[in-house]
Amino acid sequence: MLKPEDQFHVGIVAEDLRATTDRLSQSFGLEWHDEMGGPVEVELPTGTAVLDFRCAYSKSTPRIEVVRPLPGTLWEPTPGSGIHHIGYWSDDVAADTADLECNGYVVEATRRGPDGTPFFAFLRAGEVTGFRVELVSSVVRPTLERLWSAR
Repeated sequence: MLKPEDQFHVGIVAEDLRATTDRLSQSFGLEWHDEMGGPVEVELPTGTAVLDFRCAYSKSTPRIEVVRPLPGTLWEPTPGSGIHHIGYWSDDVAADTADLECNGYVVEATRRGPDGTPFFAFLRAGEVTGFRVELVSSVVRPTLERLWSAR
């Protein structure tokens, strides 16, 4: 079961990353790390794809992640609230994915790490309008935290 203390970000997919981060800065005083990302190989229900995934994280915690849209994928802007996903650290992405699937979630995308184990997974609550959960291997946590603290 996912633990509340492992929730580390809320993701928003925005048509205009810069305008969205500027608005969040003006409205809520948020500061941002530099945009990061690049080509990422993921497994989608339709097969393997390489996507140019780019995002920016807030400097404050829990973090807000603003993602550039990727048309034709699950990374399209969400109508309504704008919340795209809730991100959790996971010590075992495969096991947590299986637990969520048992609770009606559907896998939308995964990525394997260099050792072949799941590195991240995106799952949507069973309903078409259900929210998403992103599981991120806690193995990468120290690396991301060093990156965030250096900027």
